[in-house]
Amino acid sequence: MALPIEDYAIIGNCETMALVGRDGSIDWLGMPRFDSAACFAGLLGTDEHGHWRIAPQEPVTRTTRQYRGPSLILETIFETAEGSVCVTDCMSRRDHSADLIRCVKSLSGRVTMCMDFVARFDYGSAVPWVTRIDDQSMRDQRTQYVVGPDRLILDSDVAVTNKDMRTMAIFTVAEGDEVNFCLTWSKSYHKPPARIDIPAALTAIETFWQEWTAGFRYTGQWPEAVLRSLITLKALSHWETGGIVAAGTTSLPEQIGGPRNWDYRYCWLRDTTLTLYALMQSGFTSEAAAWREWLLRAVAGNPEQLQIMYGIAGERRLDEWEIPWLPGYENSAPVRIGNAASGQVQLDVYGEVMDALYLAQHLGLPCDQAAWNLQIALIGHLATIWDKPDDGIWEMRGGRQHFTHSKVMAWVALDRAIRTAEEFSMPAPIDHWHELRQTIHDDVCKHGFNAKLNHFTQAYDNTHLDASLLMIPLLGFLPADDERVIGTVAAIERNLLREGFVLRYDTAGSGDGLPAGEGAFLACSFWLADTYVLMGRIDEAQSLFEKLLSLCNEVGLLSEEYDPALKRQVGNFPQAFSHIALINTAFNLAQSRSGVAGPAAHRSKRPAHPRKHSAVRA
Repeated sequence: MALPIEDYAIIGNCETMALVGRDGSIDWLGMPRFDSAACFAGLLGTDEHGHWRIAPQEPVTRTTRQYRGPSLILETIFETAEGSVCVTDCMSRRDHSADLIRCVKSLSGRVTMCMDFVARFDYGSAVPWVTRIDDQSMRDQRTQYVVGPDRLILDSDVAVTNKDMRTMAIFTVAEGDEVNFCLTWSKSYHKPPARIDIPAALTAIETFWQEWTAGFRYTGQWPEAVLRSLITLKALSHWETGGIVAAGTTSLPEQIGGPRNWDYRYCWLRDTTLTLYALMQSGFTSEAAAWREWLLRAVAGNPEQLQIMYGIAGERRLDEWEIPWLPGYENSAPVRIGNAASGQVQLDVYGEVMDALYLAQHLGLPCDQAAWNLQIALIGHLATIWDKPDDGIWEMRGGRQHFTHSKVMAWVALDRAIRTAEEFSMPAPIDHWHELRQTIHDDVCKHGFNAKLNHFTQAYDNTHLDASLLMIPLLGFLPADDERVIGTVAAIERNLLREGFVLRYDTAGSGDGLPAGEGAFLACSFWLADTYVLMGRIDEAQSLFEKLLSLCNEVGLLSEEYDPALKRQVGNFPQAFSHIALINTAFNLAQSRSGVAGPAAHRSKRPAHPRKHSAVRA
């Protein structure tokens, strides 16, 4: 059975990602892209569905892990009665190939190690054709594994044996000894790539991360947690396309044993724009230009065909299907590939996109006429659909409703469009946009607020609560001291808190067609801390933030949710949404303590009273 989710760390090459367990086993890996069919799928099944374990053969008395400085080079130290070893794991990429490097170094004594390698392509279903690559000039072992167009080559410093459809090696390391392994993916019809120079690759990887993190900008009291979250977000981005995936895995359950298991290895417009926001306010602005180009390609064409998510290169067809041969993480079935939510209508993505593009220009991204033309087209389409029901931020599958958060985000889209046009002198139908922004605001206040209950509701004219309502003050729709906001926060505290953490909504009454139950949603818990900051409840905000930080595993990673009853992380891992929220709350707290407004202030800034403008009009 797979380890608890929080017992995994990640390694990656800004193209794909692997999950490495505390026991030295890599239980999840798809090559060459995040969304490629996994060749190690033991995370969602058993060892026989693919894994690669390197660990001491004798019992381990203590395991410690850390990343080498600000990088994705993972170092795991195993201590035994006979000695200790360090296993270093990382990933790199070359032209038309990708490499996963594992280095074993003895630190003390003599330790017998076991290497157990099981490759199963196509999510654990396809047993590869295994052969040796003969090269008399090379003293190392080269074994290749082929299924159709995909090939893996395992390079080893020690002799390996192939038996019972697995590759194994038993070897002993004494103090100072080093044994290296490298797994390389390439196309099976290409010439096998040469073995990588491992010391040079390690140096290049470390240098890359040192140079990238040199632009880090944060002056608060949690720099390590913020920087690790930023590195995680960068790891979820694709170096070539500019796309940013929501998580590195599929089908890790929101409730252990439950059916809320989704594929998150795609680019949600919402998650991507929020990722971009976190990166930009931390000093990493080059990603903004790459994402804007990705956006223009992904949504090209008719704005009526805007999707909430796309593939890593902007692919539109993300058909959802189930894998019957994988039992799921701790028997949480079904295992799903693809995501049917790609066909949903979610009005909030318009607001997220417009908000991110507005902030990007504030942080120095040059104005681009093609991007502005896209924004005008999106606002034009939004004007025709904002008053229609949608599927909402949480992608419920129980039918469309007039979700309050969706309408608020439609207002945000108009608000940011107006600000962009006015502050950067862009041609636009300013007067019409002002009128529409006010119309949406009035509509939300009339139908989204329940005066008897004294709080905003999940959807128009109902009584349910939703943690997304916390975005009302955070995005500047209403000030934090508005009585309606105060009432809504109080209602969320009464009804959606579980041991101090925030549920998205009450799944028992959601009507989404799935059994009730899921963990507390970590991003929503950070949103509550952000709201406390705006309300001047700084000590409460910091207390909640530090409580959330304590949920990070020892290498600083968070999944999507936390189960307070089981005291375990649940949901896909690592989750961009959680790390985005961590970064933003850390900045909000730092700004509240310093009294200096930063980029986050643009989001909660209230617009001026509507008036006639002399700005350039389309």
